[in-house]
Amino acid sequence: MNSASILNPRFRSILSFLPIPLSFSQCLSTASPKPLQNPKTQLLQSFNSLTQTQTHGCFSSTALVSSLKSCSTHTALFHGQQIHCIGVKTGLDSNIFVKNSLIHMYAKCDRIRDAETVFEMGFGLDLVSCNIMIIGYVKCGNLEDARKVFDEMPERGCVAYTTMIKGLVKEERWGDAVGVLKDMRRYEVVPGTVTVADVVLSYLGLGGVREGRMIHAMSVMFGLDGVLVSTNLLHMYCCCSSLEDAERLFDEMGEKNIVSWNVILNGFVKAHLVESAKNLFERIPEKDVVSWGTMIDAYVGLGRLNEALVLYRAMLRSRVRPNGVLIVNLMLACGQLMGFEGRQLHADMAKSGLDCFDFVQSTVIHFYASCGEMDFACLQFESSEKSHISSWNALMSGFVRNGFIEQARKIFDEMPRRDVFSWSSMISGYSQTAQPAKALELFHDMVAAEVMANGITMVSVISAIASLGTLQEGIWFHEYIRRNSIPLNDNLIAALIDMYAKCGAISTALEFFLQIRDDISSVCPWNAVICGLAMHGHARLSLKIFRDLQGAPVEPNSITFIGVLTACCHAGLVEAGKEYFRRMMNSYKINPNLKHYGCMVDLLGRAGRLYEAEEMINSMPMESDVVIWGTLLAACKSHGNVEVGKRAADRLASLDTSHGAGRVLLSNLYADAEKWEDAFEVRKAMEGQMMTRLPGASGVV
Repeated sequence: MNSASILNPRFRSILSFLPIPLSFSQCLSTASPKPLQNPKTQLLQSFNSLTQTQTHGCFSSTALVSSLKSCSTHTALFHGQQIHCIGVKTGLDSNIFVKNSLIHMYAKCDRIRDAETVFEMGFGLDLVSCNIMIIGYVKCGNLEDARKVFDEMPERGCVAYTTMIKGLVKEERWGDAVGVLKDMRRYEVVPGTVTVADVVLSYLGLGGVREGRMIHAMSVMFGLDGVLVSTNLLHMYCCCSSLEDAERLFDEMGEKNIVSWNVILNGFVKAHLVESAKNLFERIPEKDVVSWGTMIDAYVGLGRLNEALVLYRAMLRSRVRPNGVLIVNLMLACGQLMGFEGRQLHADMAKSGLDCFDFVQSTVIHFYASCGEMDFACLQFESSEKSHISSWNALMSGFVRNGFIEQARKIFDEMPRRDVFSWSSMISGYSQTAQPAKALELFHDMVAAEVMANGITMVSVISAIASLGTLQEGIWFHEYIRRNSIPLNDNLIAALIDMYAKCGAISTALEFFLQIRDDISSVCPWNAVICGLAMHGHARLSLKIFRDLQGAPVEPNSITFIGVLTACCHAGLVEAGKEYFRRMMNSYKINPNLKHYGCMVDLLGRAGRLYEAEEMINSMPMESDVVIWGTLLAACKSHGNVEVGKRAADRLASLDTSHGAGRVLLSNLYADAEKWEDAFEVRKAMEGQMMTRLPGASGVV
């Protein structure tokens, strides 16, 4: 029976639109196919060869297979369909080699359903056909159909198993990939290099070093421990923090390529073993941009920018051209520390043509804004591509960072489109500049524009509510976070606790903290609840939370101890406060700042230990400020110590000659001690000076 008579209806409809040749000399359509991207000389030669293979009115199946192979190589679907027509007309499409070539051609051209139809037209399951179909299904991500063909195969070879494993690994179905490997070994099918390399990635996804060692042993047993498998094993050991295994394997590798060197180098850097990484880096025979970039990023991550820049210049001298990611990372670091080097990097970008990319343009704008040079940031913005939203965002956030909120709002209003970062930056700007009402108003505009807020947005919104002290609105926004399934990261948790504390609902803040304490991974929420309890006078409860923190896998920071010392201050726990202050320095290696010293002065001053407080101020490693001397002066007023109070007032006056509150305190101190002449002299001196006093403010909620 002619194959055309049993042709699947699906292919009748496909082929009816194609110019089926009336004679073999007219096998090529005169219609112009879609132009190919590049000249396909080989493809044309295959077609010419095809028309010349006519022998006694028949085409050679070998010629069809060769032409279909060319079509597959160049993904030339139109020409492949024409050859399919020839196969149908001649009956050669029933030839197993032609059939497999057709399946392969359609699969390569992303016409998996057409490949499927050709596959189903066969009689019985052919091993090669099944392998081609599995490869096609995996390529288009259809793992269910791939698994169906895989399970129905009468016998499976290394190709089928390897393809199935590769597809599962691609979709991150690590457990299923390992299961296929176990089936492969059960049926005593010997794995290949690619099989083992992909399985290594599966064990990496599962996070099992023990199982990874087993696959390592299997690769050695079958002699598959070449550079590909060994490099993947290196990657697995490094990612699983098993650097000893990684080093041992690296030293045993007979052949190493640049990828192997880069993998082990990155492993050292991720483990913060920078000196070991440096020694390894110097041993790399031929470094590429990844090698240089990894080492430079290591220095940047440690804040050792000078060393990073020295290495960058050495890279340029070695004639290795930097990529955009490397220069962007360096520029971001320069924006935090210094400006001149960043301008040199900008020049390098321009010379190498990297400044045409949108992420590079936005980084340059961000750099100049971080250095406070908004004129240059605006100049770069004007020369950038205006369709890139990242450039708009960089300029607007730069204005926000430098306190130019009106200019930031002007850019925001002119933006052709806005994403969640745009809205979040502007809301954050209002929140940080004591304009909470505008922050909330803008958030409601964001909701009306149907832009979904994220955790960063909500941190700014909750902070604005904390400033306003509107508890009911805070409760509504907390419920909004729940309704919209916005993930609770540690910053957002801390903001919610702080909001409840500042709105007077400290019990709600504590209850919320206790509910989610097990999910906290940083110290921020702990700080919020410790400081909140201390602020509300629950000193002993605040210190209990601190003791709980010491048993958690989280390290306290400087803010934690401000809360702890404040709690001691409110409870009058002088000796406990002094002990916490010592432990902060000795056990946690945290250097105290002005706020810590201010808490200690307040603690000692409230307890009447004024000479000790004065001695602490004089021993501070940094210059004292008006707040600390004002705190001591207020304590002197409370305890009636004129001697220390006079010295504190003099130091206060030397720091701020217009500080009227300090002179008033001194005058009142003299008056309380019945030293009326001294009090009169202070008041008289104030009349001849431009003294200022900050106006008070109160709010009713």
